[in-house]
Amino acid sequence: MKKPAGSYPHVRVREDGRAVVSQAGSVLLIETVRKTRLDQAISAVLAPWRKPRAVHGPGKILVDFAPSVTLSGDCLADIALLRSEPAVFGPVASDPTVSRLIGTLATSGEKALTAIRAARSEVRNHVWELAGDQAPDSSGQVIVDLDGVLIVAHSDKQDAAPTWQTSYGHHPLMGFVDHGPGGTGEPVAALLRPGNAGSNTAADHITAARLALAQLPKKYRRGRRTLIRCDSGGDTHEFVAWLAQHLLRHQHPRPADRRPRAPSPAAGPRGGPRPGRTFDRPAQLAPARSQTPSNGSHSCRTPDDQPTRLPLREEDPQMARRTSR
Repeated sequence: MKKPAGSYPHVRVREDGRAVVSQAGSVLLIETVRKTRLDQAISAVLAPWRKPRAVHGPGKILVDFAPSVTLSGDCLADIALLRSEPAVFGPVASDPTVSRLIGTLATSGEKALTAIRAARSEVRNHVWELAGDQAPDSSGQVIVDLDGVLIVAHSDKQDAAPTWQTSYGHHPLMGFVDHGPGGTGEPVAALLRPGNAGSNTAADHITAARLALAQLPKKYRRGRRTLIRCDSGGDTHEFVAWLAQHLLRHQHPRPADRRPRAPSPAAGPRGGPRPGRTFDRPAQLAPARSQTPSNGSHSCRTPDDQPTRLPLREEDPQMARRTSR
């Protein structure tokens, strides 16, 4: 082990069998934190919340939760998994210190969250630059997927409620940047919601989209180079109108009650477009409502009060069910 550089010590591989440590599989994650300087970025923005005589910085404590979750932790107290290996994770805060920090940050509300999000966005931009042609924006566009997920709570928790799948827990709305078929989604936003939150709440989709866009480089936060994808839960007038105001592209599933069209050379099964094809459809001008009309059209205008064209993704519901099995 070498002298620490940043928040974590350096760990190297040796063949003599001496100074062996456990939890060595998390070293890759620690090295990722070091290379991206995530710990330093979060420590810098959380400096106002660090007490003068504090031994453990708030940035180091928060970053420690990442390897803790990776090592099967599911609560704050599971940070003890790291405390047993100081040679790998360095000094780890005690449970009371962790609890006090979370309470302090929670008391500050959006101020602390805004600072953490700004640090994450800065680090993300740096990582995408380092990734080069492997970055998710290497093709000149960024695809953001919005979707709600259900998290089951096995006991009574804050905001836990019955869900639409007859379970009990939470229903957060997540945002992921698509890395293509060769990668996994990169989480950029998470809007915490109770279990009984609606699937097609336009205000929640707008908030989640704003959080996701704030994590992207500035050139992708507005304009046609960013594509927002979501399921039918995001197929509301208010959300699509908001996307049109930001000149963003949007994809959603085909409404189930839309009549099949006549087959064409470019058509897939049942006369519908091939899965994955994107096309432009003129938005219909009608009074805005919170529901989606039965014909799948949208009511929206651009800021200059002109009709807009939104790229929509149509899918045959029967085909989607067959391919998902």
